[in-house]
Amino acid sequence: MQEFPSSVRLVRFGVFEVDLRSGEFRKKGVRVKLQGQPYMLLLTLLKQPGELVTREDLRRVLWPEDTFVDFDHSLGTAVNKLREVLGDSATNPRFVETAPRRGYRFIAPVVSISETEDTPSVSKVPSAAKESETEDRADLPGATTAGVRRGPIHWAKISAVAFVLLAAGVLVWIFLPIRPSVRIRSLAVLPLENLSGDPSQDYFSDGMTDELTTELGQISQLRVVSRTSAMTYKGARRPLPEIARVLNVDAVLEGTVLRSGNKVRITAQLIGASADKQLWGRSYEVELRDILALQSEVARSIAREIRIELNPHEQAALKNVDPVNPEAYEAYLKGRYFWNKRTPDGLRKAIDYFNQAIEKGPKYAPAYAGLADSYALAGDWKYGVLVPKEAYSRAKAAAAKAIELDSTLGEAHVSLAFCLDNFDWDWDSAGKEFTRAIELSPGYATGHDWYGWHLAALGRNREAVAEVEKAESLDPLSLIINADLAEELLVAHRYDEAIKQSRKTTYLDPFFAPAHFVLGQALTQRHNYNEGIGELQKAIGLSPGSTAFTANLAYAYAVSGRRDEAVKILKDLSSRSSHSFSNAPEIAMVYVGLNDKDQAMAWLEKAYAERFSPWVLMRPCFDPLRADPRFHNLLQRVGLSG
Repeated sequence: MQEFPSSVRLVRFGVFEVDLRSGEFRKKGVRVKLQGQPYMLLLTLLKQPGELVTREDLRRVLWPEDTFVDFDHSLGTAVNKLREVLGDSATNPRFVETAPRRGYRFIAPVVSISETEDTPSVSKVPSAAKESETEDRADLPGATTAGVRRGPIHWAKISAVAFVLLAAGVLVWIFLPIRPSVRIRSLAVLPLENLSGDPSQDYFSDGMTDELTTELGQISQLRVVSRTSAMTYKGARRPLPEIARVLNVDAVLEGTVLRSGNKVRITAQLIGASADKQLWGRSYEVELRDILALQSEVARSIAREIRIELNPHEQAALKNVDPVNPEAYEAYLKGRYFWNKRTPDGLRKAIDYFNQAIEKGPKYAPAYAGLADSYALAGDWKYGVLVPKEAYSRAKAAAAKAIELDSTLGEAHVSLAFCLDNFDWDWDSAGKEFTRAIELSPGYATGHDWYGWHLAALGRNREAVAEVEKAESLDPLSLIINADLAEELLVAHRYDEAIKQSRKTTYLDPFFAPAHFVLGQALTQRHNYNEGIGELQKAIGLSPGSTAFTANLAYAYAVSGRRDEAVKILKDLSSRSSHSFSNAPEIAMVYVGLNDKDQAMAWLEKAYAERFSPWVLMRPCFDPLRADPRFHNLLQRVGLSG
């Protein structure tokens, strides 16, 4: 393992620094507590910035051979703690990038300072420009090569000629953009680079990335990879053809953002994947208040360059843009970040941030749509953050407000459809809202994902799986969409496919609880009880607040013959029930596993009275009740045929 030179005293990156002499870790000069394995992990990554540090290397450094630990769990805990201190994330990394199943890479610029220096002297991040500098030097004016002696250089003439050629090139670039010879019908917007040098401005460049993705996603003839998958490549130094191959796109859009006061300068270029060649490029400078209009202009320009005809709705959507309060936009982005975590705590934080966004921008429709989504999931049985009646009424009100502010906002129609399904049980109206949403925003992956749940509830499993597969094609690296696809396969009783898809998701991120949750259910349905129970225990360990995870573990215990353990969990769930929130669907499931159908139906009736989400009834664990007339009657009352 590479070591720091003995003369190095400090190692800096962003606003952080490590004092190698004292072992202190500081942020903006203030000491921050970081010790043990997370601190050693950071040092190990900093020794080889930009390079992959394998899991085996980390095992040798952090846990010597005579140390007995659960390596996968312990390493995951150390990485999560380090990211927490750095304010980093696995999905949108600025510092620590995950290479699934292989290891980790430190991707931020790193500088070392020796004992006698006060300023950074050595950059540890590989630079393609520096690597090619030596190769290009012989072609520069005034350079010499062995055996060749050059005459005097007339710098004024060379400068004049160079200026004329450069000016001509710029004019050609601006007014005669290159038309692609290949058909471009899919692309990914890579994270725009923040050129300000201030990491606190990352939210702005990330926001630009998000908005460009959303704008382009409104074009029906163009498949645009969702933000979640594209953000995986933030700070990554990967060849563009490789990125395009992984994301399965014809082209990628990349660029930079520089904000200075109320001015914003943006460059963007479209790169063809197969030839790694620029197809289009442009630079812009606008006032901050016009930033969203600029994003629409970029989307229209790209559509023109790749010869896509916009329909009247798309033309209107990309033309009518209202300004947004930057603070509201920042809070909105944070809300979506925590919403995507799909954890009880993440949903609580998302609700807080969306409310902040609404406070800063009361007319910003996407913030209301995000709030609706957060309340909707908070009331879902899988998360159990809020009582369903409370959660869904708030979600519906927020979705209705979003549509009132902007009826063309596809994601708001998705939010409303979700509430109509899960709270009003108005399946016909929900179906119309989903259809409208997809017409407005065909590239919105969550819309296709949640429409899949709607179709599955109606028993249209083949269509449901196909719809979530569309969502996956739009967001191939999204953990929740990959897990949802596995769950749709589970509901369709395609257990082997569900197991395969769940394992694929755990490979993307072994610490994503919903993936282990679905895998545990599928293995249990396949009567592979021991492994299924193990996966459910992992899910609980990664997200201990989920009553759904706990109930499924109790169900697995019950059907595998471990009744005493099932009853123990059942008693705990029952003791946590209250007048307003009873965990009724979860308790009913455990009684099904214990083969007590009367108690199971009694608790389902209680769930019905509490206005539960009937989606839970589609799960295979309730199959033993399907021949019961009481169960059939319940399905009819919630508007499902059974």
